[in-house]
Amino acid sequence: MKSILIVEDDRALGDGLRLALRGPEAEITLCQTLAAARSALEAGSFDLLVLDWNLPDGSGLDFLRRLRAGGGTTPVILLTANDMETDIVAGLESGADDYVTKPFSLAVLRARVNAQLRRGGEAAQAGPASLGAFSFDFDRMEFRRDGRLIDLSKTEQKLLRILVENRGRTLPRELLVDRVWSGGAEYVDENALSVTVKRLRGKLEETPSKPRYLKTVYGIGYTWTTGDQEG
Repeated sequence: MKSILIVEDDRALGDGLRLALRGPEAEITLCQTLAAARSALEAGSFDLLVLDWNLPDGSGLDFLRRLRAGGGTTPVILLTANDMETDIVAGLESGADDYVTKPFSLAVLRARVNAQLRRGGEAAQAGPASLGAFSFDFDRMEFRRDGRLIDLSKTEQKLLRILVENRGRTLPRELLVDRVWSGGAEYVDENALSVTVKRLRGKLEETPSKPRYLKTVYGIGYTWTTGDQEG
């Protein structure tokens, strides 16, 4: 049984979310304030937190930052009406695992929730990540394609790990630069990420000029896909 905490002050939307996510394998707790959410988190653990950005007693973003600063690891999907790239980056940098901008389809949110719950289950399993022809063992720093060892630099390993752990999601360039270079983005040449992506593609892709896995989302950033789609 999965336990999901929803923090949403709009009663109608909150009820809709609860109905959309409720099922035989999911238990839903709905809170309308951050104070109620704190009490719920103190009383028990949750497999996922669906958190609104703007709440009557404070900012969901600040709440998320404090949660992460205190060592909280519960996956968080941030709900926000702010669809500017800077707001999305701020949410991810504050510790959100995913974001959904309002208005949104309940079916889309349900799919995002299921993806996070699956990802949480995968993270609990030991061993390397097996993705088709690839096997990535980040703990042992062993990377293979079709059984062949691939030598990656530490920077390439960092970038690959972030992309693989967030596969299927488009990650903004600014976020990747900050995470790969550990907060020292202001000292990194703006071309460093592009160079690292090019080198990584050269080692992983059959045809680096037409990548199937590490793809560019123009104007935003990069994503790791399954490779089923061409382009």
